[in-house]
Amino acid sequence: MALVEPFVFQVAGYQNSGKTTLINQLIESLSNRGIKTVTIKHHGHGGKPDVTEQKDSASHIRSGAIASLVEGSGRVVLQADNQELTLEGQIGLLKFFQPDVIIVEGYKKENYPKLVIVKGKDDLQLIKSLTQICTMVYWDKEVIRDHLYPSFSIKDKEGIINWTTEFIMKKIVHKKDEKS
Repeated sequence: MALVEPFVFQVAGYQNSGKTTLINQLIESLSNRGIKTVTIKHHGHGGKPDVTEQKDSASHIRSGAIASLVEGSGRVVLQADNQELTLEGQIGLLKFFQPDVIIVEGYKKENYPKLVIVKGKDDLQLIKSLTQICTMVYWDKEVIRDHLYPSFSIKDKEGIINWTTEFIMKKIVHKKDEKS
């Protein structure tokens, strides 16, 4: 029996808009409903993400290994260097875990269904340039008043999480129904 492809959902917005907090709440909501969730976060701050250089896995990388995997008590940590994986490559890697959903933080320009966080007027360019926007979260209602997407105040955490959880669950059920 072939595996069902995971549903990929993005959360997009500029730095310090609330993406990580919202994603953590969404993961908790989905997990509480039995939805297997994995995440991809784009490190958009320039340079390489931090790793613990004192660990053996880092010394393996320094010695020339392109990847090092450490497992202990059920935790798996993968470190790879000199590997510039596209978002598609990262999604392919995470399919090993057979998730129901992959939540992507960042990679704004990719073409997956997304929630967009709009903090101020300068963020409105996101709405014009991004594809597959399903819903918006705003910090100031006046900024988004002319847009037709389902919209929630950043203060309405319950509304955001409930709407997004239901949206994702419907997509997962639809994918499973198509497969059977």
